[in-house]
Amino acid sequence: MDLWSVVPVKERASAKERLAPMLPPEVRQSLALAMLEDVLVALSATPGIAGLLVVTVDPESRRMAARYGGRAIEVGARDGHTGAVAAAARLLAAEGRPGMLTLPGDIPLVTPAEIAQLLAAHPPAPSFTIVPSHDEQGSNAVACSPPDAVPLRFGENSFYPHLQAAEARGIRPTVLHLPGIALDIDNPEDVVSFMRTASPTRARAVLAEDRKLLAGGFRR
Repeated sequence: MDLWSVVPVKERASAKERLAPMLPPEVRQSLALAMLEDVLVALSATPGIAGLLVVTVDPESRRMAARYGGRAIEVGARDGHTGAVAAAARLLAAEGRPGMLTLPGDIPLVTPAEIAQLLAAHPPAPSFTIVPSHDEQGSNAVACSPPDAVPLRFGENSFYPHLQAAEARGIRPTVLHLPGIALDIDNPEDVVSFMRTASPTRARAVLAEDRKLLAGGFRR
């Protein structure tokens, strides 16, 4: 089952503001772009991904999407994570695409193997598959067939409401726990957890330049 992937991306000037106690603005912006590239690399290397759609107004993110064979759209990009994904779902449904897989741009440990596992577990339409964040509060990957099968509303406590939304549409949700997808980098504690795991990611290379961070210290 071919799914179109959707990645919403903020403008880098306002990216990762909750990491301000740890990282200065220029490092946060570099980190945001590096994490996005880690996600796009994984998606582009996964068989079964029919296309890549990045929802953003950020010029560098748009160029990166094109570099990995993706489309960039601006509709919904300033309407938050929920608005961006909803706009993409409407577009894909109008184009007759069979399904959508949406991932955030801040899960640098995601791998093609995890994405392939999600695709393999995703049932025929109408269907809904979800991977929660590590604390089972957020929704770090959501697959919908068709793209608008279930209304989505993202936030810090979206996982269980998404399960209820699928069931309200008569769809039994498929739930997977995948550690790479589960770790989104939102706050300083997430960065510390991420740095404890050796990885060849671009995000780690950006963070490794900060010796204080590697030593477990925060930049104040």
